[in-house]
Order: sequence, then C-alpha cells, then structure tokens
Amino acid sequence: MISELKALFDYYEKEKGIDRHKMVEALSQALLAASKKKIGSARDLRIKIDPDKGTIRAFATLIAVEKVTNAFEEIDIKVANRIKPASQVGDEIDVEVTPKDMGRIAAQTAKQTMLQRLRQAEKENLYDEFKDRTGDVVSGIVRRFDKSDVVVDLGKFEGVMPAKERVPTEDYTMGDRMSFYVKAVEKESSRGPEIILSRAHVNFVRRLFEREVTEIADRTVELVSISREAGYRTKVAVHSADPKVDPVGACVGLRGARVKNIVRELNNEKVDIIRWSDNPDDFIREALRPIKVLTLRVDKEKKAAYLTVSEEDLSKAIGRRGQNARLTSRLVGMELNIEKDETAAEHFAAQMGGAVHDLAVLIGIEEPVAAQLVRGGILDIESFAGASLDDIADMLGGDTELAQHVLDKVASAA
Repeated sequence: MISELKALFDYYEKEKGIDRHKMVEALSQALLAASKKKIGSARDLRIKIDPDKGTIRAFATLIAVEKVTNAFEEIDIKVANRIKPASQVGDEIDVEVTPKDMGRIAAQTAKQTMLQRLRQAEKENLYDEFKDRTGDVVSGIVRRFDKSDVVVDLGKFEGVMPAKERVPTEDYTMGDRMSFYVKAVEKESSRGPEIILSRAHVNFVRRLFEREVTEIADRTVELVSISREAGYRTKVAVHSADPKVDPVGACVGLRGARVKNIVRELNNEKVDIIRWSDNPDDFIREALRPIKVLTLRVDKEKKAAYLTVSEEDLSKAIGRRGQNARLTSRLVGMELNIEKDETAAEHFAAQMGGAVHDLAVLIGIEEPVAAQLVRGGILDIESFAGASLDDIADMLGGDTELAQHVLDKVASAA
C-alpha cells in the first residue's frame, strides 16, 4: 500500500496538476471515516499521512486514568507512562492506534472515496484554469453521452454540451473532433464546477469570424450584428470605417476561402454576409437582397418597419416558416411587417378594365364578352385580323354562334 499510495500521489500531482496537500487532506478524511468503523469512536481520532514516504498512521488523544471505564476515551496511567514518562492522571496522551490491517482498510474502504475527493479537486482546478476562458472557442473530442448531454474531452479537463446547446441538425459521434464555444464555467453546479460548451450559441459564429478574418481580429472590420438559427441559417452584418476596405469581401475571402472555412465548421449552415449601414432604410434593403423592396417606411419610435414586395418575392422575403423575416428582423433590430404590393395588381386591373370598356364600345358588344376577348389577347379591331372563327370561339368558351356574332360586329365596325 505504501508504494501504491506514493505512486498515486506522484501521478495525480504530475499528470493532473492536483496539489499533494489536497490529496493528503482528502485521503485523511476518507481514512478517518473508515478507521472509526474499525477502531471505534476514539477520542480526537486523527490520521497522519507522510506523502513522501506513503505511510499512514492513526492517532487518538486519550486521558490518563487510574482505572479505564471507556477504552475509546481513556488510557491506563501505567500504559500512559510507557508512552510518555512522568504522565499523571488527567493528562492527555497521544496514542497510536493504527490497525494492523490499515493497508487493507485503506485499499478497500478509502481508495474510492479519495478518488472522488480528487475528482472534486480536479474540478476546482478546472474552474481556476477556465474561469477566464468564457467566450473562447476550444477544440475537443466527443467522448460519451450523459442522457442527451454530450461530454467532451478538452485534454486535461472535460466539458459538457447540454441538449439545449446542441445544433438540431448535427449528429455527434464518439471520437468526433469539433470546435466548441465556452458558454460558461459554472462553479456552483449540482455536479461541481463544469465547463458548459455550445455549438448553437450566436457568439460561436462571431468567434469563428474573428479566427478566420484577420481584419475582424484587428478591428479593421467590425462585426456589428449577428442573427442565427443554429443549423439552418446565419446573417452577419459587417462594417469598416476605412473606405478603402470592403468589409463583405474581407469576410468572404479570396475565392470565398474564409467563409467556406466557417461554413465547413458549421456543417454547411447557410451564412449571409451583409454590409451594415447606419441608415435603417439602406440596411433593411441590403439585408433582404436580392429581394427588391418596393416601398419602405420606418417607424423609429416603435422600432418597426413596414415594407412591400412583389407577389413573386413575398414568399422569399418571409422565408420558410418565416425564417428569413425573423433573422432579418433580429439583424436590423426592428420588427418587420412585410406585405404584398397591391399597386401593380391594381394598375393592371385598371388597364384591363379600360381595355374591356373600349373594345365593347368599339364593336358594339357587351362588356363580359369583351372581357373574355381581352383575356385572349384581343384589344382592338386590328387584333381580329389573324383570328379565325374557331380561335374566337375558344376565347368565348367554345360558343361558335357567339363567335360569329362578334365577327359580324367587327366587320360592321371596320
């Protein structure tokens, strides 16, 4: 046990960086509990460990008496004098009470308890080392799963990625090496100090851009705002105070190399890089490109924007399940109210109405009939030139008699 104990102290001190005194304290407390079962509740029972030699000894402080009535509290004066000459009744005597099988007791009873204390000491070291690394990106290997949490090997320590910090579109397999965002280092959690990791946090994307884009790292380019739905899409707004620097181009990189590295780290999550503007109108239009915003009104007090787009662009502006509108709204910091532009439809309807009326008056037919002809492409008398009876009948729902009547009217009007 002596050599094993010394080896254990050496290993944890060199490999795990745990203070030897903390290990001695942990083992002393564990052995004290184990020794009480073997020796009994001796008065002032304590354990002394020599960490260099690996020896373990148990001591109790007993009171010297003429006649022992409680072996756990008292010692015969004659025995006391052999331990400490000139002892008197009432003196406190330190007595070694190390059991003969202390090695077995230590091995069987205390080892597991000591290791638990050592793990606690490791976690305390973890907190001291990682407490200033909140917000950093670290690399680790997926080691195991604790229910829905992912336990990650970070080298000397382990981190935990809770279920809510996972990306819903990602699968995690033991042995995968990945990058993680250090969301927090919690000292007072139920399981002791813990490194809380995330791949879903919006700042994970921020740190990846800072790592890949030197202009962001040196503050030539500013990453003004980010909105993200992890696993699906991220929008990033960038700006540079230097007019010679293209902030979007700097983030994209030569042939898209920089943004490709970020997208690869995000497992092909779509990333939009947008030029920021302090003018809300320009910023919103830029954030929605290539969608063309037809009208836009910004209410700065309500932090809301009201805009219209064409019917063809409406679904794109809103996005699948409203994703594009939500991300853009968070990016620009305003509530977006996107509607279909009705002016074009109204203008077209007005034109159609005018054409129907003019044709009806021109050839002397009823407006409903004229409307059918206009929808078929007949806008004036000249349009009838290349149309046969069957063509006109098709426009009128197959009514040959009505088609002949219309042609007769055209002939009369010509």
